[in-house]
Amino acid sequence: MQPVTSAAIPTGGGSAGLNQRQPVIHKRLKEDTLRKILVITAVIILLAGAGDVWAVSPRVQLDTSMGIIVLELSPHRAPKTVENFLQYVNDGFYDDTIFHRVIKNFMIQGGGLTADMQRKIARPPIDNEADNGLKNRVGSIAMARTGDPHSATAQFFINTKDNPNLDHQQKSTQGWGYCVFGRVVKGMEVVSAIEAVKTGSRGGYRDVPVKPVLIRKATVIIP
Repeated sequence: MQPVTSAAIPTGGGSAGLNQRQPVIHKRLKEDTLRKILVITAVIILLAGAGDVWAVSPRVQLDTSMGIIVLELSPHRAPKTVENFLQYVNDGFYDDTIFHRVIKNFMIQGGGLTADMQRKIARPPIDNEADNGLKNRVGSIAMARTGDPHSATAQFFINTKDNPNLDHQQKSTQGWGYCVFGRVVKGMEVVSAIEAVKTGSRGGYRDVPVKPVLIRKATVIIP
C-alpha cells in the first residue's frame, strides 16, 4: 500500500491587475470572515464545554460532480490544521479541483490538482497535529503529505475504511502518522460512489479517476 502523499509546494505570487487595491480589500474581507468563524467557534466551545470532541464544530460543504459531502471539523483537537483548511476554503483554493487519487478500500484524496492534472500552488506546510487522539477511521478526513511528517499543505483525504496504520504512534519520521481533523457527517454515500469509480494512470499519477471527479465548490457552513 502506498502512503498518502502530496508535494509540499512553495508559495507563489499572483500577477498584478489594473486595480491593485481591490484584491487587497477582497483578501482582507476573506480574512475577516475566517477570523469571525474561528472566534465564534471558540466562544461556543468555551460555553458548551469541550467534553465532546464533536460538540460544536464548523462545517464545510464540498459540492462535487457526484454529490454533496459535508465535513465537520474539530478545531479544539487540530486548531492549526482546521485554521489552515478553512483558509484554503475561504480563499476558493479547492474550487474546481479534483479527487485525483482514489484507492478502493483505502481512501479518496484531493484538493491539490485541477481537472487537467495541473498542481495548484499552495501555502507553506503546517505542523503535523496527528498526536491529537483522533483516528483514521472510516469517514474521517486527514491531511495528505510527503514522507516528511510536517509537509502537509492543502491536499486532504477521506478514509473509506479504518486505517490504523495511518494513526500517530510516536514523534518520529515513521511514527508521526496522518493528522485527522474532521469527519464526514453527510454524503458518505457520495464518498463510497467516488471510491468505486474506474481509475487509471494520467499525467504521471496512478489511481486517477478515468472520468474526473470535480470539487466544484467548497463552502464554510456555520452550525
